[in-house]
Amino acid sequence: MDPKEEVLQLTKTLNEANYRYYVLDDPTMPDFAYDRLLRRLEDLEKEHPELKAPDSPTQRVGGQAISQFEKVEHPVPLESLQDVFSLEELAEFTERVRQTIPTPAYTVEPKVDGLSVALEYLDGVFVRGATRGDGRIGEDVTENLRTVRSIPMKLENAPARLIVRGEVFMPKAVFEQLNEAREAAGEALFANPRNAAAGSLRQLDPKIAAARRLDVLIFNLQLCEGREFTTHSETLDYLRSLKFKVIPYVLCTEQSQIDARVAAINEERGELSYDIDGAVVKLNDLAGRALLGSTAKFPRWAAAYKYPPEIKETVLRQIVVQVGRTGVLTPKAVVDPVRLAGTTVTNATLHNQDFISEKDIRVGDTVRIRKAGEIIPEILGIVPEKRPAGTEPYRLPAVCPVCGAPVERDEDGAALRCTGAECPAQLSRNIEHFVSRDAMDIDGLGGAIVDQLIAAGHIHSPADLYYLSLDQVASLWKKGDKAPKKLLASIEASKENDLSKLIYALGIRQVGEKTGKVLARSFGSLDALMEADEERLTQVPDVGAVTARSIAAWFRSPQSRHMIERLRGAGVNFESRTEITDRRFEGKTFVLTGALTRFTREEATERIENYGGKASGSVSKKTSFVVAGENAGSKLRKANELGIPVLSEEEFLSMLM
Repeated sequence: MDPKEEVLQLTKTLNEANYRYYVLDDPTMPDFAYDRLLRRLEDLEKEHPELKAPDSPTQRVGGQAISQFEKVEHPVPLESLQDVFSLEELAEFTERVRQTIPTPAYTVEPKVDGLSVALEYLDGVFVRGATRGDGRIGEDVTENLRTVRSIPMKLENAPARLIVRGEVFMPKAVFEQLNEAREAAGEALFANPRNAAAGSLRQLDPKIAAARRLDVLIFNLQLCEGREFTTHSETLDYLRSLKFKVIPYVLCTEQSQIDARVAAINEERGELSYDIDGAVVKLNDLAGRALLGSTAKFPRWAAAYKYPPEIKETVLRQIVVQVGRTGVLTPKAVVDPVRLAGTTVTNATLHNQDFISEKDIRVGDTVRIRKAGEIIPEILGIVPEKRPAGTEPYRLPAVCPVCGAPVERDEDGAALRCTGAECPAQLSRNIEHFVSRDAMDIDGLGGAIVDQLIAAGHIHSPADLYYLSLDQVASLWKKGDKAPKKLLASIEASKENDLSKLIYALGIRQVGEKTGKVLARSFGSLDALMEADEERLTQVPDVGAVTARSIAAWFRSPQSRHMIERLRGAGVNFESRTEITDRRFEGKTFVLTGALTRFTREEATERIENYGGKASGSVSKKTSFVVAGENAGSKLRKANELGIPVLSEEEFLSMLM
């Protein structure tokens, strides 16, 4: 490739990767691949300096503050490190140092793969925390950092001003639990702990950050007023004495010691509670650091040894299909045991049918496997020349391996999902939805109680809740507790709910709370809704072809029919009790914005719907009225731009009289 064309392409690719990583917290390129491309660009620019562009990623440290956080200027820049990719390059680095510092000593530390932050203390009190950003300007994330329990809020015997640098990370165990919870909720999984930590630290709501259980390791003293130090190791020991959680280090004076420690950290990485992507070698003498100084981008006294991703070959023996709590079928590869990143791997994710087909993965294949983000084993591809004769292309089953119900492909993705209303794999989540406030509103049935009832074999479907006995429920509480009777009373009371709540509780895909209300008003009874075909369903307002297809398919399922008959036998109401006698708002669409003082948002929506109207969440040309409460924002502005009538809360109230 022509050097000019290659430089342009590399610059474009790396700048896009920088943007995805630093601004969107959505990395699309493995670090090792990024570092290799950056090294290639640096070499080309060195050979052809006239090709170096102003926007070249080699001219910047990387990253920029995002708009929703206040910008912070770092009093001491948070420099990045020069990467080396072999022991030979590492030896070249130490030799350059030795030319200026005759007898150097180095600290060798794990390179934590997280988000770099600066923590500032005044008179021992934590006052501000900021992300690294581009090294000079970062983002103020103080409130989220306060939720990191390993960061001390107050220091004893501290200097007047102290700034330390650390790496915020998500422990591996927490990462795995978070992804399990996101999978159960049907949410996208985080690719690796670093991405999860960065996204958590930039949450606008600190409560979300607190729930993510982030951690930190402090690895540098940036500023310390009134105290002098001679070595880096002395500063780390001092910070540890202040009760910071400090990075572990080993002091080395010989190249062989450095090489051995770098190799040892790589061997230990599987046992560490946090993710790493390399080892950091730093000159220990602080005066020597000042003498060596820094380039425009890196300090000359430190280097980061980057471990290449470890890839091994193994044989795929079996593909096992698991059904998650949301009904998604996930294929898992069972492989011959192989050692990766410090642990023994026996299975790996295969994601979905598209992934398997694209890579033509078959049982019996020799596959290339690695740990994505050093955590999740994944298959990179097959070794075609090692494929045994007689293998067959793999297809996921057309029916659920747990309950036998048909599976369907998501309209908006590659996932296959079980359609069984009584599928045991989905039972816990289905019941939690069924009893939720906007559905059947059964108080006292939390997730722990639901799981105990399932484990005891008392419920196999949401309908079984209505057949529970006092003895079955009472066994979950201490003798004499009133909770069992309260729970049964709540279950009994839910039988009288309006049909709209039951429709929503059934958990039909594409049918939310609002659609449940529309269907209840349109059909009047569950039996009438059950008999409606797709053509009839699409005549209902807000029910499109996809939703109609989902509703009709759900009611055709034998499991759904069985559950409905069980509900009927228990005496659950199947009729709509919301009779609209006053249709003053028929054909009208309202949008509520701002804070209302006379109603909650739910109460105002109910009043609109009771008069035959519709409440929408967004303003469009089809909007009839916008009801603007206090502190109304963008919806009010859009209404004014489109010329849509805007009502005050008092004017809206007068329309209800």
